[in-house]
Amino acid sequence: MAASSFQSREEAGEAARAREEAAAPGRVLLVDDEPLLLRSLARILRAEGHEVLSAASVAEAERHLGDPRLDVALVDLFLGSEDGLELLGRVKDARPELELVMMTGHATVETAVGAMRRGAFDYLAKPFDDPHRVSTTVWKALERRRLVRRNRDLEDELRGRQGGGELVGRSPGMRALHRTLQSLRHNQSVVLIRGESGTGKELVARALHRASPRADGPFVPVDCGALPVTIIESELFGHEPGAFTDARGAPGLFRMAAGGTLLLDEVGELPAEVQAKLLRALQAKAIRPVGGTRELPVDLRVVSATHRDLDEMVAEGSFRLDLLYRLAVVQIEIPPLRQRREDIPLLAHHFLGKHAGGGEVEDPVAGLDDDALEALVAYDWPGNVRELENVIESALALARGPRLRRGDLRLPLQRATSGAAHELPLSLDAYERSALERALAECGGDVGLAARRLGLGRSTFYRKLAKHGLEPQGFRIGLDAASELIS
Repeated sequence: MAASSFQSREEAGEAARAREEAAAPGRVLLVDDEPLLLRSLARILRAEGHEVLSAASVAEAERHLGDPRLDVALVDLFLGSEDGLELLGRVKDARPELELVMMTGHATVETAVGAMRRGAFDYLAKPFDDPHRVSTTVWKALERRRLVRRNRDLEDELRGRQGGGELVGRSPGMRALHRTLQSLRHNQSVVLIRGESGTGKELVARALHRASPRADGPFVPVDCGALPVTIIESELFGHEPGAFTDARGAPGLFRMAAGGTLLLDEVGELPAEVQAKLLRALQAKAIRPVGGTRELPVDLRVVSATHRDLDEMVAEGSFRLDLLYRLAVVQIEIPPLRQRREDIPLLAHHFLGKHAGGGEVEDPVAGLDDDALEALVAYDWPGNVRELENVIESALALARGPRLRRGDLRLPLQRATSGAAHELPLSLDAYERSALERALAECGGDVGLAARRLGLGRSTFYRKLAKHGLEPQGFRIGLDAASELIS
């Protein structure tokens, strides 16, 4: 079978380069008035490849904080007579994109929540018994820093965008797809597009048509799975007057697409008898209408698409091998969205611009909060790009501010019940807040116990408390009562 493979050595190289960029170390500032601790932290982080700057005072730190290349800062909460929280507040006001991690040997719930509310990314308690904990926190902060920066860049691009194609993406897989489409621009071979539902197979087919010598002709899509079995043949190949009761004659989709492109979407749904006639039409470049006595030549390009495994269907006997050979002269496979997560921010901003309303809305939404973008990137998107567009459009309808927030997103939560997965119509924020409140209530306000019950580290738990404005004091009860609750 002659086929143009979607995977290539060049694509593999691009994927490797993208992974290297995502895992690249950063520029980290350490601010602490204990020289021994500074040296210890610097040794841990330099071993990971990070460039490390050190400061023993607020004044010394401020000389480094203006560096645009700086990614993350670890700042002690108490710097002698100076206050690390005040420094945190000033830095977040001046450079909100810079990620700060607070450190202290005097950890309390109040100081942790206070630091998170002022914008700290995380909270580390000294002494650092686990170097891996320090390293992991810095890598996570660096990852968020890059995501935030990407978010800002995309918002700038969105404001300057003057329209463009619908095939959005810069991941290695999407760049390879664009190269494949470019290489086919003078080619009129039959093409088979494979991909999960919602990946954009029809968009790829339209792009093929627009780039082809047949661009001035019609583009005719048909969903083979949506046509009743009794009329598929007539819809595709047409019928003559009197071919069946009340038949007045119809040209059929093959003739309607003459001079252009016919998309047979979900071609795997065609029944066996129609598969045979489709094979004949592709081989002879002619069709015979239902009730007709002679074949009519047709000049068109056929592109087919499917989310089903046609090779497996061939093995089962439900799809013809000879037809698969004819349909798959050139093959294009679209990766699912979960395999190209780096495209999610770009797609989210694209759909934001598409559905924000423009001049029809008094105060259109202008962007996404960083927490909202994090939630979108973390989700697995079983419905792929179509599901992402629906989530953005729904969030815009419910948004109550100039930016989409995490709570505006209605991402379904999967939970197993009696062996089945059920989607809960709750926001992630609502579910998370409820879990935090329940854990605190059951543990009598004991943050350590509540964090362990949820499988979280203390600093992560503090950050989530700050995010939802929760105070552990409101859940505190006597230790005896707490022991009864958790026993």
